Amino acid sequence: MEEPQYLSGRLLLAMPGMFDRRFARSVNVMCVHDEHGAMALDVGHLREGVRLHAILEELDLDPGVAPDCAIHHGGPVEPGRGFVLHSTDWAGADTIEVQPIGALSSSLDVLRAIAEGRGPSRWLVALGYAGWGPGQLEGEMQRHGWYAAQGRADVLFDTGVEARWMATWRAEGIDPAQLSPETGRA
Repeated sequence: MEEPQYLSGRLLLAMPGMFDRRFARSVNVMCVHDEHGAMALDVGHLREGVRLHAILEELDLDPGVAPDCAIHHGGPVEPGRGFVLHSTDWAGADTIEVQPIGALSSSLDVLRAIAEGRGPSRWLVALGYAGWGPGQLEGEMQRHGWYAAQGRADVLFDTGVEARWMATWRAEGIDPAQLSPETGRA
């Protein structure tokens, strides 16, 4: 029997004409994908009007040296739950590796470390996540919903949010203008 192809560490791109408009032009970091389902963070969209300092103050954390940056959308599931995607030069008790991109943490420890200037060298914060049950993501991929690109930390950390979708396609050697929004039938 063929071993399943799990996509952890890949960048999941919404295909042009995707059936779920909430994910139009989204770039999702696939953090977990196994026989139990999948979990990803949308890093292709920002939360309008939400900034890091406001979140830190709401959590009774002094913003310290943390820049007051924008917050990524993350996804529609648990929109109040925070996650930090970051480089592997910092790790806490709850940190999981998301190679080759970096790591994922969701505890207050990572936010505290960032505010104190001792956190990861590269990071971004997201609220919420995208989740799929067992086999659900695979079904959406078969219906022309998603493309699994290579995980590239440079696209995640060195490319502005508005340019990530296009930059990821280009890094794959694909011009998304040439993609059809419909699946063909044989």
